[in-house]
Amino acid sequence: MPSLPPASLLPPKAGALATRKRGKAPVGNESPEALAAHQAYYVGSSGKKAIYLTFDCGYENGNTGKILDTLKEKEVPAAFFLTGDFLASAPELARRMVQEGHIAGNHTDTHPDMTKFSSLEEFQKELTAVETVFHEITGSSLAPFYRPPQGIYSDRSLEYAKEAGYHTIFWSLAHVDWNQEAQPAWEEMYEKLVRRIHPGAIVLLHSTSQANTEYLGRLIDEWKTAGYRFGKFNLGRSPFAKDYVPN
Repeated sequence: MPSLPPASLLPPKAGALATRKRGKAPVGNESPEALAAHQAYYVGSSGKKAIYLTFDCGYENGNTGKILDTLKEKEVPAAFFLTGDFLASAPELARRMVQEGHIAGNHTDTHPDMTKFSSLEEFQKELTAVETVFHEITGSSLAPFYRPPQGIYSDRSLEYAKEAGYHTIFWSLAHVDWNQEAQPAWEEMYEKLVRRIHPGAIVLLHSTSQANTEYLGRLIDEWKTAGYRFGKFNLGRSPFAKDYVPN
């Protein structure tokens, strides 16, 4: 592990994106190559019309089962990033994710700012707590994919995740879907998620969103019509080395 200054001296960064051309991946705070050195990624291969559909599951409010129903109907794989609170409230849904072939990743136990931890031991506690509960519930191991709460990271936290055996997964496409009091209409979702889709997109959706639940099937159909297929993160050295794309 390279020598790094204390975590408190490293300014946290958010997974923000800028400079977007329609049909092209956005430019992130860091280049894909710089992030990959830390086993961190926000976009897949630009040479494949593949979409990596991901859901952040901070808690359960009755929508995740319906999302799973739609994914099953459309035969689309997804990655679900789970918190301790979600697992405590919806263990049956975690089991269903495994049974239906989806990836279950780590979104931390208590959803903290992970850049605040000054030791690997403190950092890893947030991850191992989720790993332990997930295994108790499902009998399976959590996949080695981690999404930082709110996309906040530092060089130190990326190295800690790598040392803990994880790939850090950010995103290249998202919309404001987390505000329960102001759910987006279809027209807004189409503009943000269909018109801006690009090869290798890692799409972030929240499982608590009623709009996502209602329009997911329509989104999938629009993406398929545009020639896209749905990838599944690879469990090897790179999530995209030999990505699985169903027929």
